Amino acid sequence: MNDLSKDFMSVVNLIQEARDNAFRKVNEELILLYWNVGNYVSEQLQSQKWGSSYVDELAAFIAENCPELKGFNRRVLYRMKQFYETYKGSEFVSPLVTQISWTGVTVTEV
Repeated sequence: MNDLSKDFMSVVNLIQEARDNAFRKVNEELILLYWNVGNYVSEQLQSQKWGSSYVDELAAFIAENCPELKGFNRRVLYRMKQFYETYKGSEFVSPLVTQISWTGVTVTEV
């Protein structure tokens, strides 16, 4: 590899590192979203402010009023709830939940 190729690879490495950092940040925000929505749904259902039909209504509301927000159907909202409930009691897990890879989390379908 000549000097010019080494210089170019340095630029490629910078690009790849920035891309990887961006993916991590997006992943962190998605996990926080799942955590926060799951927390909200869980608390509403536990406080009995909501019955199980309210999750269906929430999914329908999102679909109707915010059609640009995809992927928030009943099943996904319950998965968010389950994700939150799985990790909420772990003192050391809650702060670290944003550092796990979302692809490494398996949630049983509701």
